[in-house]
Amino acid sequence: MAHKHPGEAGFREFLIAVLLHNEAVAERLGLQPADVAALMLLETRGPLAVGAISDELGLPSASTTRLIDRLEKAGYARRVRGERDRRTVTVELVEGGMDDYDAACASSRRHLEAVSLDYRPEQVGVLLDMFGRVAQGYRAAAKELREGAS
Repeated sequence: MAHKHPGEAGFREFLIAVLLHNEAVAERLGLQPADVAALMLLETRGPLAVGAISDELGLPSASTTRLIDRLEKAGYARRVRGERDRRTVTVELVEGGMDDYDAACASSRRHLEAVSLDYRPEQVGVLLDMFGRVAQGYRAAAKELREGAS
C-alpha cells in the first residue's frame, strides 16, 4: 500500500463535500450534476461551442446534446447559430440564467465567506492559485483516464 500524506484524508473529505454540494444544487435546480458543471463553465468562460462543452465535461456528443436540451428547457441557456456559418452552434447563458443557481448557492457562499475570514488576504491568493493548479491536475488525470479507457 502506498504511503499516504497526513492531509490526504482531509483533502478527500473536501472532494466529497464538493461533489455532494454539486449534487444538492443539481437536485434543487431539477438538473443533473453535469448540467450544473456546464452552467459553471458557461458562467466563467462565456459562450462555448457545443464541442468545447463536450470536451470539457468528457461527454459523448449525444450526451452533450441532451444536456443542452435540458438547460434550454429549464431556461438556463440557449443555442446560438453562427452568423457566417449556420452549422456552428454555441451555447450561452440566457439573461438571468444563473439566478436560480446563485440562489441555490447562497448558503455555501455564506459558509465559505466565513471561512475566508480565518485567512490573511495574501493567504487567500495562494489558496486560489492552489485550487487552479489542483483543477489542472484533476483535468489532466480525467483526460488520461478517458483516453486509457477507450
